Amino acid sequence: MQFNYSNIILQQFKATWLPDTILAAMLRLDLLHPEVSGNKWFKLKYNLIAAAAQGKSHILTFGGAYSNHIAATAAACQLAGLTCTGIIRGEKPPVLSHTLQEAMAKGMQLQFISREAYRHKNTTDWASLFPDAFIVPEGGNNAAGAKGCEEILTLADTSSFTHIACACGTGTTLAGLINSALPAQELRGYPVLKGAEYLEQEVSALITVPRPPLWQLVHEHHGGGYAKVPAGLKEFMEDFFIQTGIPLDIVYTGKLVRGVCEDIKAGKYPSGSRILLIHTGGLQGNPLLS
Repeated sequence: MQFNYSNIILQQFKATWLPDTILAAMLRLDLLHPEVSGNKWFKLKYNLIAAAAQGKSHILTFGGAYSNHIAATAAACQLAGLTCTGIIRGEKPPVLSHTLQEAMAKGMQLQFISREAYRHKNTTDWASLFPDAFIVPEGGNNAAGAKGCEEILTLADTSSFTHIACACGTGTTLAGLINSALPAQELRGYPVLKGAEYLEQEVSALITVPRPPLWQLVHEHHGGGYAKVPAGLKEFMEDFFIQTGIPLDIVYTGKLVRGVCEDIKAGKYPSGSRILLIHTGGLQGNPLLS
C-alpha cells in the first residue's frame, strides 16, 4: 500500500497573534489521505510491513471511543485487504461514537473491555487470545511507529526551522521527530492528556540517536484532558481557519496551535524563532464539535 506524499505541503501562515518577529509554518500531513491521514500512517507503515513479513493478515490494536489511531487502522486495513480488531477502552455505550461507527463500517471488529482491564492491557497475553494477529500497540507506540515518524521531516525542507512542535498522545511522533531533527533544532511536544508526565519516559525509550537535540514536553495546554473541549477552543480553531485556511482537529492540533499561540504571547518562543508545527491529521474527530 502506497500513498502519494506529494499531496503534503509546507504551508507558511500568518495569524493576528503571530508577531512579525516570528515565522510559523504547518507541515500539512492531514493532506496525505482523507482517512489514513497525518502521523497515523507513518506510525502504521512499518508495523504493517512487519505484519506482512510474518505472514499475518489480521491486525489487533487498541484505543478509546475517539481514537484517531483506531479510525486510521481500520481504514488502512481495509485498503490493504487486512482484517482487524480494535480493543476499545470502556463498556460498550448505547450509541457508538462517530469514530467507532466509521471503524466498524470499514470492517473493524470491536471488542469492548472495562477501563480497569484496559489499564492492564500491556500485561495481557493478547498473542494467546489472538494467535493469528499482529499486535500494534495503542497509537502505534513502538519502535516501528517511531521509525515511520522519522520520515516526516524528510517530506519538505525543514532545515531552516529553529523549533518543531507537535501534539502528543503516546509521544511516538515526537520521538521520531527527535530522532530525525537537526542537532540545533529544539522540539516541543504538547500533550493532550492531563497528568501525562509519564510521557517523558515513553519518549525517551524510543529515542535512538546518541546525542538528541533539545526537547521538552509542554503540559500546560491539555485543556482538561483527552477529548475534552475547553472554553474558547472551537472559536480559536474557527478563527485560525478563517485567517489561514488550515483546518484543525479538536483533539490534537487545535490544542497544539492554541498552546503555541499562548506560549508565543508568554515569550516562550524568542524573537527570530522559526516554528514548524506538525499537522497530525485527525480531522475525522471533529464531529465532537457538534
